[in-house]
Amino acid sequence: MAGIVVATGFLFNFVARGVIDTYMVFILPLEAEFAWSRSTLTGVYSVYLVVAGLMSPVAGTLLDRWGPRWTYGLGLAVLAGGMGAASMTSALWQIYVFHGVCGGIAAACLGIVPAAALIGRWFDRKLSLAIAFAYAGFGSGILVIVPLAQGLIDADGWRAAYRTMSLALVALLPVLLILPWGRIARGDPTLMAARGQLPPDAVGSVAPPLSGAPTKGWTIASAMRTPEFWLLVQCFFFTACSTYSVVVQTVTFLVDKGYPPLEAAFAFGASGMLSIVGVLTSGWLAARKGFRFTVTLSFAATLVGILALLSFSYLPAAGLVLVYVLAFGVSQGARGPVISTLSARIFARGQVGAIFGAIFMTMSFGSAFGAWITGFLHDLTGGYRAAFLFSAASVVGAVSPFWYSKRLRDPGPLPWPPAPT
Repeated sequence: MAGIVVATGFLFNFVARGVIDTYMVFILPLEAEFAWSRSTLTGVYSVYLVVAGLMSPVAGTLLDRWGPRWTYGLGLAVLAGGMGAASMTSALWQIYVFHGVCGGIAAACLGIVPAAALIGRWFDRKLSLAIAFAYAGFGSGILVIVPLAQGLIDADGWRAAYRTMSLALVALLPVLLILPWGRIARGDPTLMAARGQLPPDAVGSVAPPLSGAPTKGWTIASAMRTPEFWLLVQCFFFTACSTYSVVVQTVTFLVDKGYPPLEAAFAFGASGMLSIVGVLTSGWLAARKGFRFTVTLSFAATLVGILALLSFSYLPAAGLVLVYVLAFGVSQGARGPVISTLSARIFARGQVGAIFGAIFMTMSFGSAFGAWITGFLHDLTGGYRAAFLFSAASVVGAVSPFWYSKRLRDPGPLPWPPAPT
């Protein structure tokens, strides 16, 4: 059963991220048909990021209260409906709503927030590795579904491509319905008992201990009063800042510096592919070497990649691009399994899904801020060096909680919070 839980997380991350990121190949045909500006069209993806962040705590709350069947079912239905409606787009606001807003809602309900919460009920010491496999669905979905969407566009046009994706998502509904959601939601009884918990009920809420004052466990409000919550927020927010202040403009930067456009796109794609290796390696290392070692190593690789691009701005040598692809690519996404694991473990005695959703929301805000600051600094300075320096500083902000605080080294579940008076 534990394997089914991990496979389910992988599958729906694969589907959600792959389908939503097909927007990258819809931009050009939409621009050609409607003559909408490139900046206006790329705003759809920013809307998706913001909505996904805002909806993450909501998705976690839905999981805790209604259970995974309703949460995943809602996400899949919204995504299928959004893709189908997008095929009939005739105005700009429609693509913002159908791909941006619907995509954000679906990403929250189908993505890593519910997956990490459910996996946390089945794994303990190998939790980071299990969550890493679920995270790998992100990169795998992009690698498989995005090229397929491009092929559909080339064959029958962008409207037909949207319709085909919608029908494929509808075909997944029977798979979702037959999954043993009740068993998945209850978790491993032995593990839950070892944590001092009763098994969750059919909809996934965690019951308090049989003895002692009654309590509903950790909530978003009570978790926000703990240092652990804000340490995780700091790491996730600055991680997103460091990543998105680089990746959004990588291709443009390389082309501006004389790199062939096709090779620049290949370098960007190769770094994305390597993220799958980084995610899985991160989960494996965290289970064996600890969280601080794993996070520090991954951020060191990120910093090497950033410095390689900064050096390329002074000396445009192809070897520096290779260093960037290898170092930045293999570390991209590597912190996700660690933060997810820590959140699931620390707040195990409470509303795990809702709390992780709140933490994950700050990552989306960091992503949006990192993407914006790159353009702002470019317009201010006329180049990308300031953005790379900002990214490097964000790396320090992201890794520092693991060094100045002992609370993230190897934490167990926090005790049950005091009962309200």
